[in-house]
Amino acid sequence: MLTKNVITAGSTLTDHDIYFFKEGSHTKLYAKLGSRPAMVDGVAGTQFALWAPNAEAVSVIGDFNSWDRNSHRLIVRSDWSGVWEGFIPGIGHGTVYKYHISSRHNGYKVEKGDPFAFHWEAPPKTASVVWDIAYEWHDREWMEKRFYRNSLKGPISIYEVHLGSWMRVPEEGNRFLTYRELAHKLADYVKDMGFTHIELLPVTEHPFYGSWGYQTTGYFAPTSRYGTPQDFMYFIDHLHQNGIGIILDWVPSHFPSDEHGLSYFDGTHLFEHADPRKGYHPDWKSYIFNYGRNEVRAFLISSALFWLDKYHIDGIRVDAVASMLYLDYSRNEGEWIPNEFGGRENIDAIRLLQRLNEAIYKEFPDVQTYAEESTAWPMVSKPTYVGGLGFGMKWNMGWMHDTLKYACVDPLYRRYHHDQLTFSLWYAFTENFVLPFSHDEVTHGKGSLIGKMPGDEWQRFANLRLFYGYMFGHPGKKLLFMGDEFGQVREWSHEDSLEWHVLQFSLHNGMRHWVKDLNNLYRDEPALYELDFNASGFEWIDFFDWENSLVSFLRRGSTTADAILVVCNFTPQCHQGYRVGVPEGGWWRELLNSDGGEYGGSGVGNGGGVNAEHAASHDRPYSLVMTVPPLATMIFKKS
Repeated sequence: MLTKNVITAGSTLTDHDIYFFKEGSHTKLYAKLGSRPAMVDGVAGTQFALWAPNAEAVSVIGDFNSWDRNSHRLIVRSDWSGVWEGFIPGIGHGTVYKYHISSRHNGYKVEKGDPFAFHWEAPPKTASVVWDIAYEWHDREWMEKRFYRNSLKGPISIYEVHLGSWMRVPEEGNRFLTYRELAHKLADYVKDMGFTHIELLPVTEHPFYGSWGYQTTGYFAPTSRYGTPQDFMYFIDHLHQNGIGIILDWVPSHFPSDEHGLSYFDGTHLFEHADPRKGYHPDWKSYIFNYGRNEVRAFLISSALFWLDKYHIDGIRVDAVASMLYLDYSRNEGEWIPNEFGGRENIDAIRLLQRLNEAIYKEFPDVQTYAEESTAWPMVSKPTYVGGLGFGMKWNMGWMHDTLKYACVDPLYRRYHHDQLTFSLWYAFTENFVLPFSHDEVTHGKGSLIGKMPGDEWQRFANLRLFYGYMFGHPGKKLLFMGDEFGQVREWSHEDSLEWHVLQFSLHNGMRHWVKDLNNLYRDEPALYELDFNASGFEWIDFFDWENSLVSFLRRGSTTADAILVVCNFTPQCHQGYRVGVPEGGWWRELLNSDGGEYGGSGVGNGGGVNAEHAASHDRPYSLVMTVPPLATMIFKKS
């Protein structure tokens, strides 16, 4: 029988914790706030701690006390801390609970989930669950070597995945795969395809499945749709044992208005700005964090570090960074408030991002952070000590937009748009770029990548193989969204599995084969990745041949002898006797050709390679006279 008196001994918080929390510098609040099974004076139970500074009363409610808000009341630690805490005996792992909060303001009363909960009920239920996240890891080998796996000088090819729609079980009502089922199926597939990492669309708990996880309520809990926290740990553990890194899409830019979540938490705008010109996002109809509040900054940084610490995540991709950086993002004149200097820059958000990256790289120097930043904000991936935001890498949204815009043009007219293809090299080394073809390019009526390509069916597949070849030759790390690797026909739907059945058709299977071979070549050839962020790793041979829509360039590694030649033909015209200047004589082996018959191409090529003639071309002493297939990328290496 549970007592109605909360035992208050056994607090996990020290005065130092409170001080650093209020200062905004506490980066491991997940070890102090929230709920955790505990023993106090030999009695088993659960310790609770909640930040609600404007509450008049806080109680823990759940099945264990028939949801009686008068039964188990927490005690405020001190008025200045705003922390309510207490120990409830007789309850533990698996207990479902919420906090009942009575505000000092306007008589507001509400039931809230725990912002620091490690586990939540499966949606549409909204309660938190007391959970012990102990787990025995078996990924020591990966963890000891992941500094090299995540290195800026290493190969990083990312497979972006939405766990709920990568693969389903139609025979069982189209149900989701569990974390443990996904662990084996996804690891086998990704390993076979040669990707180095996967990036997960947000798995942090979210009430609306259709938000894809971008409307987060549980910043310290993996969604229970696919299993328990330990199931998710098993998923990560298994991928690590198979040599695959995991990047987590993390969303500090906004949060939903669901009553059980963070909004209007204690009867005040605790986590969000009170003024909607700062605290409400017009695009997503959601709230914006008050980045200038110390406790909010500590909450967010603690969330990011939590996944790296407790879940062995290898990287954090920060969503919608541009929406954080600009006070006038998606707002008209008069709908935003300038900063203290009269500008549009969100100074509080800048400081948060800088401190976030400083904290991550201080604690976990072997991981990476990635920014989805869609503007020309300077030095996103430069260190904070030189004024940068401190990210490890930045998505190259400009390259993606220009490349897709060019790809959609009928090849007959591409000659008039040649600059869209070559412009990215003017700024390619200003940031540490990732080249993304992400989920954003195949949703909201945009269609699939294969559907964007011009021409008949054969030409569409040839075009997409060509552009993937160009992508893998271009400086920058790589990212493909699931389904793109085999030419999924329909636009991605979060409610359905990928179109795995199309792999029975040769063009789709050939596309998958092409991406696999690109990944394997990319990982095998240091010239394709070592100097991704250094201009010395790239040389144009010819970007002037706009009339034929042809480009050719060299990639180099730290050893200059490791030169790789890439030739791309963006028209259906086959060129015989096409001359390309090269720095050395001898045999240049044709490593890959996207027009190969095994990929669904026409089979035009160079019989395995070309011997360089001692005839100068393109300001180089030797040249190759080659056959250039239609709509194709060819990759050569000096033997």
